[in-house]
Amino acid sequence: MTVSNKKTLHVTWLGEQRYVGVSESGHQLLIDNSPVKVGVSPMEALLGALATCTAYDIVEIMKKRRTPLTSYRIEVEGERADTAPKRYTTITVRHIASGEGLTQEALEKAAHLSHEKYCSVAASLNSEIVLETRVE
Repeated sequence: MTVSNKKTLHVTWLGEQRYVGVSESGHQLLIDNSPVKVGVSPMEALLGALATCTAYDIVEIMKKRRTPLTSYRIEVEGERADTAPKRYTTITVRHIASGEGLTQEALEKAAHLSHEKYCSVAASLNSEIVLETRVE
């Protein structure tokens, strides 16, 4: 049996600028760019994907190094271009953590490993992606 590396998300328009994405596993993601928001914008979702991807890595790295974290949060900030498509030009990821025996150096090493080697979202942001568009 072969395992597929493909991931899918089906997105349905709910009206205004509001959409719901449903993953293969049935989980939902509300994306909203309406005047009265009830979800995150697409660009906020991108920041969230980066933050949670690297958070997963860092929690696991620190656990394997026998320095489990007792608290951890990420503050992620993206600076966007002024002109369309207003892509992110800079993203800053701040890791704020504590735990018994945790040093800044250890956290920096874990963050570097995540951003440079393990986090698939960071790698996707740093690479050229073949984007195919199909209209049906």
